[in-house]
Amino acid sequence: MSIYDYSFQAIEGNEVAMSEYKGKVLLLVNTASKCGFTPQYEGLEKLYKSYKDRGLEVIGFPCNQFAEQEPGTNSEVQEFCKVRYGVTFPLSAKVDVRGENAEPMFKFLAENTEFKGFGKGVKNKALELMLKQKYGKGFSDSSIKWNFTKFLIDRRGNIAGRFEPTVTPESMTAVIEECL
Repeated sequence: MSIYDYSFQAIEGNEVAMSEYKGKVLLLVNTASKCGFTPQYEGLEKLYKSYKDRGLEVIGFPCNQFAEQEPGTNSEVQEFCKVRYGVTFPLSAKVDVRGENAEPMFKFLAENTEFKGFGKGVKNKALELMLKQKYGKGFSDSSIKWNFTKFLIDRRGNIAGRFEPTVTPESMTAVIEECL
């Protein structure tokens, strides 16, 4: 399987084949509007505007699985992203990214990457502790743990990296440029 074998429902309701993005660098992100990481929308939009002419596509996948931090309807999510953060990159309809009902593309991404933790720092350790309690042994597997997990796909459709929520979009510039 390849990333191009999948599709998703756009927030507007139409089906989008990932094959439409062949030859592009993709940044796929599970998002939420009421999360401590929600301000990352701003950084994602900056990346998109800075690099879209060179072939970067950012796609947000709103998800309500983590502490119900994306409770709105698709139209409410779209309006929030546009008004609050000026988001112009594509969004999907709300999806699950973890568990039995996870969007198949996100199952593929999680199964083909490794979770390496959230990094150092008090906030990161607090998030890690909370999620270890929530997931138990499942904390160490490759599943998506929280909102704003980011997957970078190179122009050939290969997964170039997985970046946990604690990694800011701004800090990803060098690795994105390598893929461009």
